[in-house]
Parts: sequence; structure tokens; C-alpha cells
Amino acid sequence: MSQPPGATVTLAEAPTSDGPSKSFTAQRVLPLRQPGRWIVTAVVLVLVAQFVHGLVTNPFYQWDRWSYWFLRPTILDGLLITLEVTAYSAVLGLAGGIVLALGRLSKSPVLRAVSWTYVWALRSIPLIVVLIFLYNFSALYKTLSVGIPFGPAFFSFDESRLATDMVVAVIGLSLNEAAYAAEVVRGGILSVDQGQHEAAAALGLPKGYQFRRIVFPQALRSIIPNYVNQLIGLIKGTSLVFYVSLLDLFGSAQTMGSTYPGDIVPLLLVVTVWYLILTSIVSVVQFYVERHYARGATRSLSPTPLQKLRTGLSDLRARIRREAAV
Repeated sequence: MSQPPGATVTLAEAPTSDGPSKSFTAQRVLPLRQPGRWIVTAVVLVLVAQFVHGLVTNPFYQWDRWSYWFLRPTILDGLLITLEVTAYSAVLGLAGGIVLALGRLSKSPVLRAVSWTYVWALRSIPLIVVLIFLYNFSALYKTLSVGIPFGPAFFSFDESRLATDMVVAVIGLSLNEAAYAAEVVRGGILSVDQGQHEAAAALGLPKGYQFRRIVFPQALRSIIPNYVNQLIGLIKGTSLVFYVSLLDLFGSAQTMGSTYPGDIVPLLLVVTVWYLILTSIVSVVQFYVERHYARGATRSLSPTPLQKLRTGLSDLRARIRREAAV
């Protein structure tokens, strides 16, 4: 007779050795008591309540000044720059990561060596160093030219005119992001079952078609969760563009904090809340994208928050009806 784990069942009659066994009488299932769980839950709730109480009542946080700064045009302009830098860097970084990952998986030793060296170098150098180096790049190279190595140049251009603060920030973040995205993409491609590669090759499909329609869609199941972590890190990493004179969200708050020293804490809280909002939006999008690509790979899709809420309400109503019937 099967029974739910962690529960005891009271039997009216049990089989004896003197005669044939008699049928069990159904009795109410009594769940085991878990006092430790309730104690830990109570302690956690007390600690959370104390934290929220201190956060709300502590005058040091100056929530009235926080509400004043939260939607100020200066902050919103910085937020827009943060979104622009993040969007450009995410697209370019992912594209560069795919190219580098394919280079590392290539049969060409030159491509493998160059891709590995790039990933090794850019993951070893701090992002702030990359940004500052690019910001001062015009001091090393006044002009850039395209032509034959050690030969004539076809055309050249002034680097200082093209390298605006936005361009420097996007290039620096993209170069850094591509190095990490390359490993994420490479790991996703390697996670695809080798039989899929062999089956595609047996059908005589071109390599490009195999990658676009068979390998990469399956690799996305592994790539998406890991790359979203990178994307969240990229959103927070945009705060470093302040050091290349680009006033993003953090840079705008830092500038206002220098002008109004008494509001530095509310301004930092404004930045904190906006970053929490941005990363939460990315996490929600990640959930639905993962759910989309999980179709066909799992027996049942994970329920959405709305479905969980409906299930919880249905269970609560059923429990109330059962208790009322008793």
C-alpha cells in the first residue's frame, strides 16, 4: 500500500498469521509534525520584518528625497543612456561571442589560437582598464587607416572624431562581453548531443544549415540561462562608463551627489531601485524565453506565475470545502 512521504496511516485491521488477511479500512492520513520548519520560518519572518522596519523608519535614508529624485529628468536621461549602451553592447557582444565560439571550435589551428588568445586576454584584463585604454586610444594612434600591411593605405580617418564617449563605452563593453559570451555559446554548442551532429551529417546537410536549424536552436536551451546572467552583469557593468565621461544612470546620480552632498544616500537608493527594476525585467523575459525553447525537451512546461496563482487559489478553495464538510 503506497502512502505519501512524511505521513502516518492508522489501520483498523491488520493481517494476522492465523487466517487470511482482511482488507484495510481507509483512515485519515495524518501528516508528521515538523516543528523545526516552523521555528526556522518564524525566525526568518522576524528578521525580514526587522529589516523592513529599519529600512522604512530610519531617517538616514531620506525617502522623501528619494521620491524627489527618482523620476527627475537628469536621472531618466542617465537611465536612457544605460539602456542604449546595454542594448548595443549586448547585441555586438553576443555576435562577437558566436564568432569567437565558432573560431574555437574550428578545425583551423590559426582560428582556434586567435580565438583562444582573445578570450584569454579580455577575460584577464579588468573592464575599467579596457575602457580607460580605449578612452585614451587617440593618444597612441592619431589616425587609423585600412590598406596593405607594410604597404600603401587605401583610406584613413581621424580616430578622435569617431571615438565619442558613447562609441568608446559601447566598444569597450562589447569587446569584454564577447569574451565571456564566447564561452557561453561554446558550452551550449558542446552540450548538444553528438548524435544530432552525426544525424545531420548523415543527411548530407550543409554545415551552415546544420548549425542554424539543428545545432544552435538546441544549444539555446543551455545558452539562454547563462547568457542572461552575463546580460545582468552587463547592465551593472555599464556603471563603469562614468569613468569615460559618459553620464549614465550611475554617472548622473554621482554628479548630482557631488552637487547636493546631503542627498548622496537617496541618490544611491534611486540607482539601486532602477537597477533592481532593470534586472527584474530581464529575469522575467528570461523565464518566458526559456519556457519557449523548453517545448519538446520536457514532458510538461513549468507553470507561469499566473498559473501558479490560479492553482494555489483552487487548492485553497478545495481545502476550505473539505474542512467545512468535516
